[in-house]
Amino acid sequence: MIKLTINGQTVTAEDGMSILDAALAHGIEIPALCHDPDLKPESSCRLCLVEVDGRPWPRVACGTPVKDGMVVETNTPEIRATRREILQLLLDNHPNDCLTCQKAGECLLQKYAYEYGVTFRTHNGARRGGEKARFTDTSSPYILRDESKCILCGKCVSTCAELNERSVLSFAGRGFETKVAADRDETLEASTCVSCSRCVAVCPVGALIDRRVREKKIRPWEADRQTIQCKACEYGCEYEVLKKGDERVIRPLSPSGGRPLCLKGRLFVEAEVSSDLRTPYKKEETEKGRKFVRTTWIEALELDGILDRITCNETDSGK
Repeated sequence: MIKLTINGQTVTAEDGMSILDAALAHGIEIPALCHDPDLKPESSCRLCLVEVDGRPWPRVACGTPVKDGMVVETNTPEIRATRREILQLLLDNHPNDCLTCQKAGECLLQKYAYEYGVTFRTHNGARRGGEKARFTDTSSPYILRDESKCILCGKCVSTCAELNERSVLSFAGRGFETKVAADRDETLEASTCVSCSRCVAVCPVGALIDRRVREKKIRPWEADRQTIQCKACEYGCEYEVLKKGDERVIRPLSPSGGRPLCLKGRLFVEAEVSSDLRTPYKKEETEKGRKFVRTTWIEALELDGILDRITCNETDSGK
């Protein structure tokens, strides 16, 4: 354990820990859009910039390891001004539809924009997504992908690469044209994506949302929420049950322990608690490529009539 000072407070941290993790461990919040404790640091959003004594320029807190005797300031006027500029640039390139966005109330970009007093402004510059439809990829029955809301934090790419055998998501393009692509820039239906929804669980904005929750028109902050564990296998991934009136719907939570979600587990939980069971889908290879096709619950879960025989593991992604 080593000692350092953050905002005048002496704290202890494990050697090798980042400034951001050390601060969070002691209840000191540093804003960040690309940070996830289960993923390697991306340092892409630059919102976690802090001042370190003896360094001539600000450092990213998520990618800078702590050192004994280090003195850190996280909230100076200069740092706050830089964060406001970053947030303003993100909003300049973001749809102004917070009133109807499924992520409203949970969106980190919305949270920090409010905290730093940054608002939308009118400009004639280019915007991500151009004049495309609001949801740029509606091919999946489970995931809606809206390119215009993507802030390129990289969390979906990282979680897909680190926790799946084969990464589906990656960055494509250069400069302003950079975007997140599925395989060779295909739709989620045509790609090798198996709809595990891990990317949805880590997305900080409304670029990736759960289609089933969206169609139910249930916002998490207005619903009764309960966390339950999946019983499909011994890992017990966590899901959140959202209840509003007589309607109930589930959504996956980001699993701990560095393992992926699986579609079989998600369907099992849906069959167990949903108030309106939707027809499950599976992906099949056809002459025209991969397609989602309707299937039966028995086939989707491979029950063989006995619930106790359901099994899944890291390599079983629900194909």
